[in-house]
Amino acid sequence: MSSLKQFVNQHPRLTAWLVLAIGMVAILIWSARDVGLLPAQWAALIVSTIGLAGLCIWIIGWEDEGEDAGEEAGSAGTPAGGEA
Repeated sequence: MSSLKQFVNQHPRLTAWLVLAIGMVAILIWSARDVGLLPAQWAALIVSTIGLAGLCIWIIGWEDEGEDAGEEAGSAGTPAGGEA
């Protein structure tokens, strides 16, 4: 259990991607179960959904990067807005 906690702490975005992808694929399978898709179509949808989950986590990460840059600027004696 401690190795799982260590992995989550070391790789938060990868963990978020995995959890979001699992949830999104589960919703996809549940909502499209009666559509009659072919196996290749299922595979394409699942791969696309996993990629979309990765893009979502990447976009959410932009906000974290902006906050980190603001903290660095503030610690250098410059206000986060960049005005002195």
